[in-house]
Amino acid sequence: MLKQFIERPVLSTVISIILLLLGALSVFNLPITLFPDIAPPSVQVTAFYPGANAEVVARSVATPIEEAVNGVENMTYMTSNSSNDGSMTLSVFFKQGSDADNAAVNVQNRVSKAMSQLPQEVVQAGISTQKVQNSMIMFMGLSSDDPKQYDELFLQNYLKINVIPQIQRIPGVAQAQVFGTRDYSMRIWLKPDRLAANNLSPQEVMTAIKDQNLEAAPGRLGQGSKETYEYILKYKGKLNKNEDYENIAIKANSDGSFLRLKDVARVEFGSYTYTAANRVDGKPVAGFAILQTAGSNANEILTEIEKQVEEFSTTLPKGVKPIIMYNSKDFLDASIHQVVETLVIAFILVFIVVYIFLQDFRSTLIPAIAVPVAIIGTFFFLQLFGFSINMLTLFALVLAIGIVVDDAIVVVEAVHSKMEHTGMPVEQATTHSMSEISGAIISITLVMCAVFIPVGFMQGPAGVFYRQFAFTLVIAIMISAVNALTLSPALCALILSDPQGENGEHGRKKGFGARFFNAFNVTFNNMTKKYIHSLKFLIKNKWVAVGGLALITAASVFLINKAPSGFIPTEDQGFVLYAVNTPPGSSLDRTHKATEQIDKIVNAEKATNHLWVADGLNFISNANASPYSAGFIKLKDYEDRGEVKDPDQIAAALTGKVAQVKDANAFFFNFPTVQGFGNVSGFEFMLQDKTNGSFEQLGTTTQAFIGELMKRPEIAFAFTTYAAGNPQYTIDVDSDKANQLGVSVTELMQTMQIYYGSSFVSDFNRFGKYYRVMAQADVPYRTDVNSLEGIYVKNKSGEMVPVKTLVTLKRTFGPETVTRNNLFNAVTINGTPKPGYSTGDAIKAVEEVAEQSLPRGYGYEWTGITREEIKTGGQTAFVFMLSILFVYFLLAAQYESYILPFAVILTVPTGIFGVFFFTGLAGIDNNIYVQVGLIMLVGLLAKNAILIVEFAVQRRKAGRTLIESALQASRLRLRPILMTSFAFIIGMLPLVWSQGAAAKGNHSIGISTVGGMFTGVVLGIFVIPVMYVIFQYLHEKMPSRKKKRLKRQKLEEELLATAH
Repeated sequence: MLKQFIERPVLSTVISIILLLLGALSVFNLPITLFPDIAPPSVQVTAFYPGANAEVVARSVATPIEEAVNGVENMTYMTSNSSNDGSMTLSVFFKQGSDADNAAVNVQNRVSKAMSQLPQEVVQAGISTQKVQNSMIMFMGLSSDDPKQYDELFLQNYLKINVIPQIQRIPGVAQAQVFGTRDYSMRIWLKPDRLAANNLSPQEVMTAIKDQNLEAAPGRLGQGSKETYEYILKYKGKLNKNEDYENIAIKANSDGSFLRLKDVARVEFGSYTYTAANRVDGKPVAGFAILQTAGSNANEILTEIEKQVEEFSTTLPKGVKPIIMYNSKDFLDASIHQVVETLVIAFILVFIVVYIFLQDFRSTLIPAIAVPVAIIGTFFFLQLFGFSINMLTLFALVLAIGIVVDDAIVVVEAVHSKMEHTGMPVEQATTHSMSEISGAIISITLVMCAVFIPVGFMQGPAGVFYRQFAFTLVIAIMISAVNALTLSPALCALILSDPQGENGEHGRKKGFGARFFNAFNVTFNNMTKKYIHSLKFLIKNKWVAVGGLALITAASVFLINKAPSGFIPTEDQGFVLYAVNTPPGSSLDRTHKATEQIDKIVNAEKATNHLWVADGLNFISNANASPYSAGFIKLKDYEDRGEVKDPDQIAAALTGKVAQVKDANAFFFNFPTVQGFGNVSGFEFMLQDKTNGSFEQLGTTTQAFIGELMKRPEIAFAFTTYAAGNPQYTIDVDSDKANQLGVSVTELMQTMQIYYGSSFVSDFNRFGKYYRVMAQADVPYRTDVNSLEGIYVKNKSGEMVPVKTLVTLKRTFGPETVTRNNLFNAVTINGTPKPGYSTGDAIKAVEEVAEQSLPRGYGYEWTGITREEIKTGGQTAFVFMLSILFVYFLLAAQYESYILPFAVILTVPTGIFGVFFFTGLAGIDNNIYVQVGLIMLVGLLAKNAILIVEFAVQRRKAGRTLIESALQASRLRLRPILMTSFAFIIGMLPLVWSQGAAAKGNHSIGISTVGGMFTGVVLGIFVIPVMYVIFQYLHEKMPSRKKKRLKRQKLEEELLATAH
C-alpha cells in the first residue's frame, strides 16, 4: 500500500494539493471571533414599575416572576436586581450548550403566567424577555463639543433615530444596545396648587388628556351606494406637538371660557427618565454597544461598521463627533497578527534546526513542504466541524507546527540514516525505512489523538475551551500523519540524491558551512558515544534511574500542589474599568461632583487616552441609581503608556490614588478577557440570607464578612455595592380619618404616585418613533417633605382634602438595590486576589472564611466565571488521568502486552516536572492554557518513548539481546528525537518572548510547553531505555499462550525431521 505512494509521486502530491486548496478556501469563509462562545447562555427579563422603591419592586414584581420562572428547563441559577428607580432585571443562567433561543421562549412562557399577579402599571410599561448576547465587539458613542445646543438627550435620540437602525441591519450584528433610557417623552409637569385652586384632581387631568389624545377609525362614506366617489373619513389622531397638548381643554368654566392644560401644567418635550448622565473627556456623550451573533465574523462586522460610521459622520450636526472607546478588532488583529508572526518565525526556526541536523538543503525542503499542507488543510476541517478562527484555534495551530514537523523529520531522518549506513539508492532506502517506521508513525498519531479524546467529555465553558484546542490539534496531527505516510516518502524518493562515495559518507565539503557542519557532526557523534556509555551504566545500576524517576515524580507532585490555580488569564485589552459608590442616598449632582475629582486623577495618569464616565450607573449590578458611577478608561497603545504598562498594575495604582477623594469609594478593574461572565475580572459570589431577615441585618452581616475577608493575605480587596443605609420616609395613612372624610386610600396613593413618582398617561408618534406621555408634579413642587403641604386629594363628595391631614412621614433607612439569588435575598460581593495569588487561592480563602464566620441561616453561591472555575477544577485532573489511561491502552493493544506500555507512560513525570518548575519560576498560575499544554506533552513525550521502544522491540524480535536492542534503538533514534524536540522547543520560543496583546496566554502556553519538553527530553532519553529493559524483561518472563504454541510447533518440527 505505502509502496504505491512512493512509486506514484503524482498521486501523493495531488492529495496534498487538494488539501491545500480546500484549506485556503475555508480560511476566507471561517468566522473570526476573539473567543468561542464560552459563557453559558442566559436570558434577561426586564420590568419597570414607575415610582416604586426597591423593596416594593422586589416584593411585587421580582418575587412573582421568579416564582414562575424558577426551575425552567436547563436552568442553573438566577439573580434579580430591583432598584429604587422602579426597574427590575432578572438574569436566568442556563447549562452550557443549551439553546439560547429555546431558553428565551421557555422563560417568556413562564413570565406570561405570572402576568396576572403583577401590578397594572408594570404590565402597562411592558415586560421584555430576551436572550443575552455575550459578545460585545464594539463600544462607541457620539460626543458633542457644544453641550448647550446638543446635550445628551439630543445625542441619544439622534443615535436611536438615525444611526442604530442602520447598524442593526449589518449582517452579524445581534443588537446595538444604547446606554441609558433618555428617550424623548412628552412631560406634563403638573402644578398642584393650580389644580387645587380649580378643584381638580390629577386623575381628572389625566382622563381629559387620554380622552383627546387618541387614534380613531371613523370609516368611509358612499361604500356600496350609487355615488360616483367614496370618501374616507379620518381623524387627526394622537397629538405630537407641545402646543397641541397645552391647548387640551380640561373643563369648561361657568363664564363660557375653558380651563386648558397650560393653565395647570407646564408641557415640555423632554426625557423619559432623568437617572444617569454620561460624559467622555468631560463632554456630553451618548453611547451604544454592538453585540455579534454566534458564528459571524467579528472582523467583517467591524469593518462594515467603521465604514458606516465614516459615512454618517459627514452628516452629523456641527460639533458632534463619533468616538470609539472599545473595538475588539484592535485586540483581535493584534492577537491574530502575533500568532501568524509566531507561525512564520516558528516555521523558519524549525527549518534551521532541521538543516543543521541533516546538513542537506534538499532534505530540509521535505518538512518545509509538509508543514504548510497540514496547517492550511486543518482550516478545511475546522469549517466542516463548525469551529471559528479564534485565539484558541490559532494557539493550537502554533503548537501543531511543532508536532507536524515531527512526522516529516522522522521520515526524512530514517531514509537518511538508511542511506548512510547501507548505501542503498534512494528509492530502495525509502521503501525499506518506511516499512520500519510506518508502524511507529501510526502509533504516534494514534497516541497523540488518544490524548485529546477524553477532552471531548469535559463539561461547561472549560470544555468548550479544551475542545477548540483538542480538535484543532487532532485534525492537524491526522493530516500530518497522512502526509508522513504519503507525501513525505514520495518527496524523499523524488528530491533526495543517491548517496555518494562508499558507505554514503557526505563528501568532505570545504568553506565555512562545511567547517561548521563537520564540527557539529564530530561533537554530535562524541555526544552520542557518551550518551550510550552513560546508558550502559544506568542499565547496570537500574536503581539509579528508578530512584531518579521517583524523585522527579515526588517533586512534580509537590510543585503541582504548590502551583496557584487559575482559569483564563486576563489579557491586556487596553481598557480599565472602575466602579464608584458615593454615600447612600447621594443625589446625582453630589455623585457628579465626586466623580469630577476622580476624573482629574485618572487624566493625570500617563497611560490614559480617553475617559468615559456614566454617573448614576451601577454596572456591577447593572442598575441605575444616583449614588453610583462607572468609568471606562481607554489606555494608549502599549508603547506609549509610560513606565507602567500592565492594566492590572495601572488599576491597582489608581485604586490607591483615588482613596484620597472624600465622598467616594472607587475600585478599578481590568476588562475581563472572556465576555458573558459579568463586567469585572476577579472573583464574584452571592451571600444569601435564607432566614428572610431584614435588609439592615443582611447589610451588617455582609460588612462583617467583608471585614473578615480583608484580613486574609490572598485577597487584595473585596467589596459590595450594597448599601442598606439609604435615607427613606415611610408613609403612615390614618385610615379611620380618611374614611370619615370620604377619601379612598387608593385615590390617595394614586395622587401621590402621579405627583411624586410619575405616571404613564398616553403615547404618540414623532420622527417615526413611538414615545410616551408622562405626568408628574413639576420640580419645585417635590423637592422636600414640606411640599406635601400643597397637595390635595378629592373625596367622594368632590371636595379637596389636604393630604397632610391624613398622612404622617417617618424617617427610615432601606436598600438602594435589592438583589435576589435563587429566591433568597442576597448581596453580590466582588473582589480581586493580591498579586502573586491566583483566583484559585482567593476562592479557597472565601470558602474558609465563610465556614468560620457566617452566622446560621446564611449561605453563599458562586456566580459568573468563578462558578465555572470551581466546576472545572475537579475535571482537569480526571481528564489528565483519562488521557494517560487511553495512551496506555492503545500501546498495550499495539505491543500485545499490558506491561511494556509502562516503559512509555513512565516518562510523563519528567515533563510534568518541567512544566510546573518553569511556570513556577515565571510566576504563571496553573490556568487553562497550561493544562492544555500538559495534555499535549503527554502525547509528545510518549512519542519520543515510542520511537525508541518500537525500534527496540523490532530489534529484539530480530534476535538481539535485551540490552543490545535497547542500546541500538537509543543510538539510532537519538538524532530524530533531539531534532523533533528541539524543533518543537525552538518553534515555541517566540511565544515565550511575546509582548502586548494576548501576551499572558502566549506566555502560559510557551513557557509550559518549552519547559516540559526540555526536561522531558533531557531526562527522558536516559529513563526510557532503562524502563524498556526492565519492562521488556518482565514481559518476557510472563508465560503466554503464544510461547507454549511455539514450543509445541518446534517439538513437532523436530519429530518430523527425525521421522524422515
